Amino acid sequence: MEGSIPRHVGLIMDGNGRWAQARHMPRSLGHNAGMNAMIRISKRAKELGVSWLTVYVLSTENLASRPKEELDGLFGLFRKYFTVNVKKLYKQGAGVKVIGDLSPLPQDVKELLERGEKDSPAGAAFTLVFAVNYGSRAEIARAAASLSADGEEITEESLAKRLYTSDIPAPDLIIRTGGEKRLSNFLLYQGAYSELYFTDVLFPDFTPREFEKAIEEYSRRDRRFGGINELKR
Repeated sequence: MEGSIPRHVGLIMDGNGRWAQARHMPRSLGHNAGMNAMIRISKRAKELGVSWLTVYVLSTENLASRPKEELDGLFGLFRKYFTVNVKKLYKQGAGVKVIGDLSPLPQDVKELLERGEKDSPAGAAFTLVFAVNYGSRAEIARAAASLSADGEEITEESLAKRLYTSDIPAPDLIIRTGGEKRLSNFLLYQGAYSELYFTDVLFPDFTPREFEKAIEEYSRRDRRFGGINELKR
């Protein structure tokens, strides 16, 4: 595949529920189809040379507003994924990281997520980052409160070091499926200069080829980070 490959891709996996409803299925089956799509996309991202893929699995707003039945289904998927598929990632030399506030989650799910990160191989060339009960505004407020409590000056640099993503490069590209064109509280600080790619494709139908289309579009972008392209002055 020609063109530049983003080092870090953020992925807002939207449309699972609508995909299921269009097929007269329970929303839980849409989330299951979405989990399978995520597995395929992470494999392709690794093959293409992406180093970090951050997937927005559960937002703080989702946890507060979704029906208990739907959340229980999601937690069941976490149990399944982190019991079976994560070990496959390890064998492929890939790592796992989890960002977000895990404290409100069921204890066994919390422990599974923490263990998945703890057992992750060091120095992996590819890391799959799960954003679980994650909200960027809460993350920024948490980081600022931490600095204040320690009596440290709040600067861009010091704040970045207290974010969940302190050891992860900023996302080069953020993809959102499902037709909506907003970030929905995802990596707001980190994504200040990210390229954005929106598609109407619902996430369960977001194939590796659709992912490649996003990468191809990214490779054609002119990233200036607030500067000037001398060829277009």
